[in-house]
Amino acid sequence: MNEIAKKSIELAVSKVLGTGSLSWTSDVNGNCFGWVTLCAPESLLSIAPLLAECGARLMTATAYRNDKFGRMELDGHEIAYHFDLEGVVVTVSVCLPDTPPRVPSITPWFKNADWNEREFAELYGIVLEGHPNPRRLFLDKGLDAAILNRLVPLSTMMNGASTTTLWEKVYAGKQLPEWAKGGSN
Repeated sequence: MNEIAKKSIELAVSKVLGTGSLSWTSDVNGNCFGWVTLCAPESLLSIAPLLAECGARLMTATAYRNDKFGRMELDGHEIAYHFDLEGVVVTVSVCLPDTPPRVPSITPWFKNADWNEREFAELYGIVLEGHPNPRRLFLDKGLDAAILNRLVPLSTMMNGASTTTLWEKVYAGKQLPEWAKGGSN
């Protein structure tokens, strides 16, 4: 474990959130992982420049709905920004309870955040504040923003893949094909 990198991350986080707001875990190989949760998206504007200043690299960002599978009682979205500093990984999670959810862009400090931020804006309808290029990446403009908030998870579809129940849902209001009428439940 790189103690210097770990201390740099601790210092950056404590400047914004105070001591004790960063927790550490490690795996069986001794790799170190830091975890920070921001309750106010605006805090991202304070922590991002400090992480950039100490040399952290944004690996990726992940957006998801808190309540998607009923595992969390919170409404809204969350974004997890995954940073690396000389082999030490820190994940900064940001809660976005607003409707529509809003988050400040971190592209002024991490240029590679551009595509990740545009992707979750497009797929989840998250409003990017201060993004230099907020246009869509790949979905047709005719599709509504936040399309992933309405999609059926593949795991849900696969649970009924061998029954006519799924096909009845798919063909609701339409004539079922002959092969789907005689299936077993």
